Amino acid sequence: MSIIEKQQYVHAHGMPTKGKILMVASSPTTSEQTGWPIGFWAAELTHPLHVFQEAGYEVELASTAGGALQMDSYSDPTDASGYSANDVISLGYMQQDWFKDLLANTQPLNAINPADYAAIFLVGGQGPMYTFRDNAELEQLFAGFYEAGKPSAAVCHSTTLLLGAKTSAGHLIVEGKTWTGFADAEEQYADQAVGQRIQPYWIETEARKIPNSNFKVAAPFSSYAIADGHLITGQQQNSGAAAARLVVEQLSN
Repeated sequence: MSIIEKQQYVHAHGMPTKGKILMVASSPTTSEQTGWPIGFWAAELTHPLHVFQEAGYEVELASTAGGALQMDSYSDPTDASGYSANDVISLGYMQQDWFKDLLANTQPLNAINPADYAAIFLVGGQGPMYTFRDNAELEQLFAGFYEAGKPSAAVCHSTTLLLGAKTSAGHLIVEGKTWTGFADAEEQYADQAVGQRIQPYWIETEARKIPNSNFKVAAPFSSYAIADGHLITGQQQNSGAAAARLVVEQLSN
């Protein structure tokens, strides 16, 4: 069975598929701030994936460069830090051979045909702060889904794409929109926890500089997601499932 066949096979309990959703994650890179190897945050892929599969959707995975992905170490439930040890959803997926294949063989962005998918969902993590920001190819892909009236979602640090992503008319997608992303208070907490500055910039700080755009955050690390038209955003790693449910809700209408 090919990788694509495995991807298409995976949905809930043998129910007829309702269509395909594209998830996009960061390819591996290195943080210029910390020197850490970084990539995607496990729960921001697995928790939405679980929601989509249980709702009957097939999921395919792409990344900024294609190929194998790197999980942020603190998001790995088996990491020695124990930070995500209670993430049993990610732990369960990590036992599955098809999931390992999914992470090892992602499609590059230039291989994607948006017409094949009902929605797009951007996976967060530390990598997007470098690989999503000012990524013209990904901005165009995301805007294409959005302008086609398809649910277009981003969570946590993947919302950095929205700081620059524009419509075909040249307007920022977030102009006139209410949206969320990783909060400054959460960045401050993370920096204090590790004893150094982690990110090169903070999304909330940058988002609040955008005229005619309403950036909102809830209590730090609470589950919080917003749908404003077809734009769906989630605040951080605990918001992935909530954002995914908003995607499914829109696809069901």
